Amino acid sequence: MSTLTISLLPSKLNPQKESSLFVYKTTRILSKNSQSLLPVARLFGPSIFEASKLKVLFLGVDEKKHPGKLPRTYTLTHSDITSKLTLAISQTINNSQLQGWYNRLQRDEVVAEWKKVKGKMSLHVHCHISGGHFLLDFVATLRYYIFCKELPVVIKAFVHGDENLLKNYPELQEALVWVYFHSNIPEFNKVDCWGQLKEASSPSSELGKTQMASIATTTTNCNLDLPQPCQQSCTCCFPSMSLISWSSSFCSFTNFTRLMYFTVLVGL
Repeated sequence: MSTLTISLLPSKLNPQKESSLFVYKTTRILSKNSQSLLPVARLFGPSIFEASKLKVLFLGVDEKKHPGKLPRTYTLTHSDITSKLTLAISQTINNSQLQGWYNRLQRDEVVAEWKKVKGKMSLHVHCHISGGHFLLDFVATLRYYIFCKELPVVIKAFVHGDENLLKNYPELQEALVWVYFHSNIPEFNKVDCWGQLKEASSPSSELGKTQMASIATTTTNCNLDLPQPCQQSCTCCFPSMSLISWSSSFCSFTNFTRLMYFTVLVGL
């Protein structure tokens, strides 16, 4: 029996561009009687955070300003060329990290924002599981599994990269982390509570283990409701609107899927 690995992506990539977190390949196992295609994916390698591989960019933010007063977001991408992570900390999502057909094809960046809802701070993390093109749909279960497995590493990167903010405001370590999984497949299109920030960034996160052991679960993992901002103008909620465009389309994925599919086709 022989094994042939065929990449689904062009081999010539610009080493200067940030790519996304997964590498997809199709492994074709050849035998006399049968042939099968197996998807293979990788995210960071081992589930261990390495500070030396994290590059942090501060774009128009101040570590002395509380995120309940000044907008603060995280944009995390990974380079397949250097195996390093790039974390942008800014007032809005750093779209320059997400440009190019390669990123639009892979769609495995992780973005997050701090929100104050009715006086309580929380961190809202967004992951794209499937939708946009058939390749993502084909490996949706695998993508969901890998995101759940690696999210403690991702959140640890947020904590390490923004450590001075957390030193200035240690109470943010108690903030709840809400993770939004965006998918055109109902069982993966959901939001989960990952507990407090200090717990969610732990490599031994019990939630991560629970999620991996129950891939198709459709319920949240804490007995809390997703915080909802006030409907009228107030001072207890900030920012007044989500800084992540994915949020508005979380419950209605169809139009988003069509748009992303068209974008990928144009990019190619």
